[in-house]
Amino acid sequence: MTESKKEFTLEDIKAYDGSGGQPVYIVYMGRVIDVTKSPLWPAGHHMGTHKAGHDLTSELAAAPHGPEVLDRYPEVGLVRPSEAEQPVRQDIPIFLTRLFHAVPLAKRHPHPMVVHFPIVFMMAAAGFTFLALLTGHRSFELTGWYCLWGGVLFSLPAIATGLFTWWINYHARWLRQVTIKMILSPLMLLLGIATLVWRCLDPEILVFWRPLSYLYLGCLLALASLAGAIGWFGGTLSFPLEND
Repeated sequence: MTESKKEFTLEDIKAYDGSGGQPVYIVYMGRVIDVTKSPLWPAGHHMGTHKAGHDLTSELAAAPHGPEVLDRYPEVGLVRPSEAEQPVRQDIPIFLTRLFHAVPLAKRHPHPMVVHFPIVFMMAAAGFTFLALLTGHRSFELTGWYCLWGGVLFSLPAIATGLFTWWINYHARWLRQVTIKMILSPLMLLLGIATLVWRCLDPEILVFWRPLSYLYLGCLLALASLAGAIGWFGGTLSFPLEND
């Protein structure tokens, strides 16, 4: 005979927040999970933003990992069905719901997977260009130009998947980091396109040195800085700063 699990109310769960030596409990889809022994939940806090003693169902939907990580910890009970958070998204087409059920990675990973490419390529474009100036080898400058192509081309799917992730995982909420990324990303794309066209029209911009050469280098540095800032604010969504 299967042993019935202990039933909690959400009010009960608030007492298990890790303070004063209390156990650390969290709720996901009606399940009460004991994460007391997890080093990632010191004093009932996780990544500086999630707090124990609450129903974290909706917050986990925006996490960089899936709910399978909770299977590592004991399930100590259930929340009463009338109180458990079971969010139903009415705005998601049925074919996407089926896709996410069949392939969970399609919901969480498209943007984190793609976004690294424009960040790396934009930084590499500046890096190889300055390496060419330091060494005198024009092949490095050519490599930097190819990287600029990669940065511009990969910016398009990165922005598209970013908007998709914002809609699916963050419910299109206007978070500070999202707002900043929505400003910087189109700016980086437009500046990248302009710099790329400039280099195509004047391939010897750094061969015969002139005042405009400094401006071209400034554009490459600006692209690298924008890519770094976008990556930074994107990273704080998944891994919030402790004092943010």
